[in-house]
Amino acid sequence: MKIACIGAGYVGGPTMAMIALKCPHIEVVVLDINEERINAWNSDTLPIYEPGLLEVVQAARGRNLFFSTDTSKHISEADIVFVSVNTPTKTSGIGAGKAADLTYWEGAARMIASNSKSSKIIVEKSTVPVKTAEAIGKVLSRNCSDPSVQFEILSNPEFLAEGTAIQDLMKPDRVLIGGSDTPSGRAAIKALKEVYENWIPSERVLTCNLWSAELAKLTANAFLAQRISSINAISALCEETGADVQQVAHAIGTDSRIGNKFLNASVGFGGSCFQKDILNLCYVCETVGLKEVAEYWYQVVSMNDHQKNRFVERVIGSMFNSVKNKKVAIFGFAFKKDTGDTRETPAIDVCKGLIQDGAICAIYDPEVSPEMIFRDMSTPKFEWDKPNYTKSASRFLENVLIGSSAEDAVKGAHAICVLTEWDRFKDYDYKAMYEQMSKPAFVFDGRNILDHDKLREIGFIVYALGKPLDPFLQKVY
Repeated sequence: MKIACIGAGYVGGPTMAMIALKCPHIEVVVLDINEERINAWNSDTLPIYEPGLLEVVQAARGRNLFFSTDTSKHISEADIVFVSVNTPTKTSGIGAGKAADLTYWEGAARMIASNSKSSKIIVEKSTVPVKTAEAIGKVLSRNCSDPSVQFEILSNPEFLAEGTAIQDLMKPDRVLIGGSDTPSGRAAIKALKEVYENWIPSERVLTCNLWSAELAKLTANAFLAQRISSINAISALCEETGADVQQVAHAIGTDSRIGNKFLNASVGFGGSCFQKDILNLCYVCETVGLKEVAEYWYQVVSMNDHQKNRFVERVIGSMFNSVKNKKVAIFGFAFKKDTGDTRETPAIDVCKGLIQDGAICAIYDPEVSPEMIFRDMSTPKFEWDKPNYTKSASRFLENVLIGSSAEDAVKGAHAICVLTEWDRFKDYDYKAMYEQMSKPAFVFDGRNILDHDKLREIGFIVYALGKPLDPFLQKVY
């Protein structure tokens, strides 16, 4: 068997690497038109950071795992073609700001059709709107010159969490495969299921119809994001009443009906999926006339935006209602720890909010390059997910500094804002940092990961989301 995957990004690369590792009898080729990205996959400096990924790639690369730009050859030879291309939010036209842009998926389908001389199983790995398989099927069948070639489309959504993707692939909660309830559809499901059963117990490989699989991905992300927005809403109430959001979260998380995951108050959720998928879900609801359902899910995104704005307002208000020309050290730019991914990271909106008020943001992240930070800060909303987007002129760049280290970012700063929960941030010598800062020195812990009592002993004025206010801040507010 030969497998090809169109798209060498955060999903396609790691997923194919794991399949190749666990299925040495299957040839796996990851395809991308971006030659620079493919070259990176063929080196020991991978284009994405994920704990454990390099070891998996090195174990299979050159044996049965290959990375290539020769799309025509490998699509033609493949029995199964995974499609893992971007499905960004539309920025113009009908559904702008909500609907998924399927331009790249359609382009991939046309590429598959024009290069297919034998029947193939096509696997949706990208997050797509419900009924996408139906539209893609028409593109495939009507653009293939050989009428004997048949395409069977499956939906196999990914449920990976960045930072733990390799573990999620190694021991997933479940693998979901959706297909048509026809003899050829059931045969295709069986073929893909057998691939995963090389290392995943059969009972964890779930099967369903196409539309259920497509909708399950959007729904799972919506439910997870909903929990984050819910606890963030409570964090605001905690601050006003003197309650501690971590104690509240622990109390409700011990209820077996609720559980303790995704109950950490923070500056907001980010990443490539949550907001995009919720907006997509809302748009689908609107198109079928379910206005009230759409409005319900919109509130999850609205609460996330409110939390970021609330954090910025608290920072500015605490610093005597003015941050003009004040240096603010930003610890973390990735949307979560153990990844270099900055897509929809809350840090973008927080930094832009501070800069709009005149602050100078000195940003440090251990896994995000200065080029990526500048690019993200100058890119219009929703453009980040489009291939080859370019840096646009922006006044925000005038007030952005990149620290070569956390200590470098802190020198002369008036405040520290922790926006990513990197473990190393807990172990810094904050006493030495305090000595390098302008006084009074503030710490705004947007991830609730630091020891606030020790920071106060040093002399910092501390603010953490959902915690009782520092005595100094109580006077301010």
